[in-house]
Amino acid sequence: MRTDIALGTLPAREHLPVGAAGTPVLDVVIPVYNEEKDLEPCVRRLHDHLAGTFPYGFRITVADNASTDRTPEISAALDAAIPEVRAFRLEEKGRGRALRTVWGASDAPVLAYMDVDLSTDLNALLPLVAPLISGHSDLAIGSRLARSSRVVRGPKREFISRSYNLILRGSLQAHFSDAQCGFKAIRRDVAERLLPMVEDTGWFFDTELLVLAERAGLRIHEVPVDWVDDPDSTVHIVSTAVEDLKGVWRVGRALASGALPLDRLARPFGDDPRDREISGVPRGLARQLVGFCVVGALSTLFYLLLYSLFRLGFGPQLANTGALLVSAIANTAANRRLTFGVRGRERALRHQVQGLVVFGIGLALTSGSLALLDAAVGDASHSTELAVLVVANLAATVVRFVLLRAWVFPDRRDSTEAEGEAVSAPVVEPRAEPSPAMSGNSDHADHAAYADHGRNTAAQPGWFGERHGQYGHPRGGYGEHGRYGHQGRYDQYDQGNGDHGRPPTTNTRQHG
Repeated sequence: MRTDIALGTLPAREHLPVGAAGTPVLDVVIPVYNEEKDLEPCVRRLHDHLAGTFPYGFRITVADNASTDRTPEISAALDAAIPEVRAFRLEEKGRGRALRTVWGASDAPVLAYMDVDLSTDLNALLPLVAPLISGHSDLAIGSRLARSSRVVRGPKREFISRSYNLILRGSLQAHFSDAQCGFKAIRRDVAERLLPMVEDTGWFFDTELLVLAERAGLRIHEVPVDWVDDPDSTVHIVSTAVEDLKGVWRVGRALASGALPLDRLARPFGDDPRDREISGVPRGLARQLVGFCVVGALSTLFYLLLYSLFRLGFGPQLANTGALLVSAIANTAANRRLTFGVRGRERALRHQVQGLVVFGIGLALTSGSLALLDAAVGDASHSTELAVLVVANLAATVVRFVLLRAWVFPDRRDSTEAEGEAVSAPVVEPRAEPSPAMSGNSDHADHAAYADHGRNTAAQPGWFGERHGQYGHPRGGYGEHGRYGHQGRYDQYDQGNGDHGRPPTTNTRQHG
């Protein structure tokens, strides 16, 4: 899993405008492996459905995962016969690899995929992509486990599916209901940021993508579907389940260690209504106050419990110091993640040191209150000590919130935006066109063939204006190092396969 890519700030979600006729808004990818029997009738059925019901331009991309039967020939024939169908050949297996490659090269603003057997009723396709077109949601999934879904399948698959989703809920705190349904869609601007972070190239790809999206605060729309099991499915249940469990362990470990660069619980696009400015109220204050109060209440209970335990063996000052120190460390960590939305290990030690300074101020307040109590009353009862400490902690809490917000976790978005405005526009170099001489089964040939179909041409007018205008570069422009935070598409991927016809992008600071 890539952990060296910052999400940054993406543009606000907007309703996709109605563009010129034939401009593809939707790119539906169908990953296939040795599907010579079902491929043509399924593709034609999908094409007829979209042509008759979908009000926008569309494309159907057949992603061949190194098939060894007649699937490549059938895909090529469909490509030649139907203008909206494209064939794409990969020399390695893996549904996740196919989706990452085709989605990453597509110019459509909404990307989707479905299984070749079309087990899902196609009437759910428009409800699936409509929230993405309107700008309401970031991802959309079909769910066979929703209450209004109508599903026909055997008890074995039903048990495995429900058990797997229970595991996701228990281990990764996932809130989406069906991770494995082969019927999903995503906005391209979201895919451009999330795809490089997804490590899996097989069946766990879907789950990993959804977990990362949910943890980043993105909105996932669910559509109840009518679904009929394919009795001739070639999916190996046992091996797939084992790989999925390995993926759950890997992602869970990364989330627990804070290794993933998901630095906000809220949506990182900047159009979250909770982030809007209210006259006289600092941005995000209401939400931070709620989070701070919840964390503070739990921390106070934790502190009082620790003080009561420490008081059994120590005097009031030592018990207070020990309880306050332990609870302050836990409080800083909780506020860092839950109240101020800071993720990952970056500056974590500095934040704890600053938190200890704030702890010192709280210690002075609470210890001073105990000293005043001892001077005024003498041998006070334990209940009186607790009452005084509660009042002193309330005062310390107010001071703590002010210092955490203004000093430890200041809002850096205003300064970042100001810096972004000061940075000059990027120098856009023309993208090298793939050489016609590329041939064979290499990835270069794959991408060259894909570009020949008009997918990767630069400066196309359409859904987001000219490609240079919206994003600052024909194929990217997010972050300081280009599209994915590194030169080119993927740093390791490029080292093995060349640049795929894309030049390195190293100077795209702003996004249009």
